[in-house]
Amino acid sequence: MQLGMIGLGRMGGNIVRRLMNNGHHAVVYDKDPAAVAALAGHGAVGASSLEDLVAKLDKPRAVWVMLPAGPITETTIETLHKLLDPDDVVIDGGNTFWQDDIRRAKALRERQIHYVDVGTSGGVWGIDRGYCMMIGGDKKVVDRLDPIFATLSPGIGDIPRTPGRDGRDARVEQGYMHTGPVGAGHFVKMIHNGIEYGLMQAYAEGFDILKNANGAALPSEHRFDLDIADIAEVWRRGSVIPSWLLDLTASALADNHTLDNYSGFVEDSGEGRWTINAAIDEAVPAEVLTAALFARFRSRQEHTFSEKILSAMRAGFGGHKEPQQHPDPVRQSGPKILKPEAERS
Repeated sequence: MQLGMIGLGRMGGNIVRRLMNNGHHAVVYDKDPAAVAALAGHGAVGASSLEDLVAKLDKPRAVWVMLPAGPITETTIETLHKLLDPDDVVIDGGNTFWQDDIRRAKALRERQIHYVDVGTSGGVWGIDRGYCMMIGGDKKVVDRLDPIFATLSPGIGDIPRTPGRDGRDARVEQGYMHTGPVGAGHFVKMIHNGIEYGLMQAYAEGFDILKNANGAALPSEHRFDLDIADIAEVWRRGSVIPSWLLDLTASALADNHTLDNYSGFVEDSGEGRWTINAAIDEAVPAEVLTAALFARFRSRQEHTFSEKILSAMRAGFGGHKEPQQHPDPVRQSGPKILKPEAERS
């Protein structure tokens, strides 16, 4: 199947590589010509502009936008709105706010252009592991794109099957799911990332307690000089708290048990904030997720070993780099909830 990809960063480029490695065809565009040239060298068709990309795709077109959530995604989709034809599909695989999906889909529908939102999890490892995908959109359109999603998905692998799933959608066991209408994919991914905050914070705080178990303020008989790298490793094997996040933590600690190569300045993405907004809207108590979000705010003022653990996990699964200073003055001011794109000035 042929796919157009806009945005060839950590995720977009690897998505294209995984597709081409499995027989699909890609037309690619990025503002960085070197990124386009690199994929063209692997067999993709390079495009010099959005107009050029659209012209090189066969109808009905499928165009995947893999850009940071915010103005750049907004303007890109607005441009595609003018360039595409009826029955073409725009796929947004970034971390977009789900209500913006609904607004965009409504606008595209005026020209009979379809819109599909894909919450995509897998980070920089997805090219090999595959991507867990939560997909929102019209069923007929999602089914049309199934060859793309099936190739990108991780497959059932060696995870034991869950008893009692007979008769349910078999795609779910392959690692991708049609969650519902437009917006549902990014809504589910938003909650996924909110949970991720809580899981990461739990690991981070636990390892911080272990690290400080030999503190001078403790009575000598209550002190333990613990090897936290080995503790992380033993927990991976047979305990009740294993996960990919623990795998990444164990790897980081094995490489540098003090983690002094991390500052402990922990970014947060929009999904964590939007998850708390959803909990407020639904009157659902979310104490752990809220505390995890606020811990990231605090990390920008003082850094603990706990935050270094968080930074190590973020670098491990997503290739996230610690900023030298906070790039967003709105977020610098503290725990102010981000507004959806449609409400931002």
